[in-house]
Amino acid sequence: MNLLLQDKVIFLTGGSCGIGRDCAKAYAAEGAKVVIVARDPDGVEKVAAELGADHLGIVCDVTRDAEVKAAVEKTLARYGKINAVHNNAGIASPSKAIHETTDAEWDALFNVNLKGVLHTTRHAYAALLASKGCILNTSSLVGVIGQEIHAAYTATKGGMNALTKSMALDYAKQGIRVNAVCPAGVWTPMLREWCGEQPDPASIEHYLNEIHPLGYCPESDVIADACVFLLSEKARFITGHIMNVSGGAELGYRRNI
Repeated sequence: MNLLLQDKVIFLTGGSCGIGRDCAKAYAAEGAKVVIVARDPDGVEKVAAELGADHLGIVCDVTRDAEVKAAVEKTLARYGKINAVHNNAGIASPSKAIHETTDAEWDALFNVNLKGVLHTTRHAYAALLASKGCILNTSSLVGVIGQEIHAAYTATKGGMNALTKSMALDYAKQGIRVNAVCPAGVWTPMLREWCGEQPDPASIEHYLNEIHPLGYCPESDVIADACVFLLSEKARFITGHIMNVSGGAELGYRRNI
């Protein structure tokens, strides 16, 4: 059987739950060696155990440069290469307008969602150059279309989309591809936390189904399938692309609450 990611080493941040966990499982199923990088020790241990002995779990906070450097070095010591970095670590809270957002909340969002990409790219660049590898960023559709009471979060994802395109231009001459995937609503622990923060949580599930013209809010395996493609040789001539995996939600959110 021809596996799409056979023998590739994928450095996956935020791999302990949600989209990251489903990506880790999908990458492993397609033959990759997956390095699960997250700051949740229990989650890292659990997902690494689920995947098996060929894979590696590393507890690491992507906002801390030294921890990312050590995680990359540990990956290279184990496998000798990195073929892809998937920057999936992200946070979404708080749900506030910008004038209500504190400096600490703003900084936390930007440090995880954007500065983490700086750290992984800085330390994995040499390995990606050697492997002619690729980078994948988990963005969000709201970084394209905006969202009420989420100014700081959408700013990070809009920034990530622009960053992805600039990185693609910077690294194309080295043969390193850089793309982003943009979910709309996806049932993850982070989304369920977000639901609980809304004024009327009971109506949110209906709302999340309705904003997707395909008729439902999916589980995160649909994002993992797209990510497998973008990291594979099937996408070898795709770079700087912001891929919506959104059930058509970019065609217009509808107000149902």
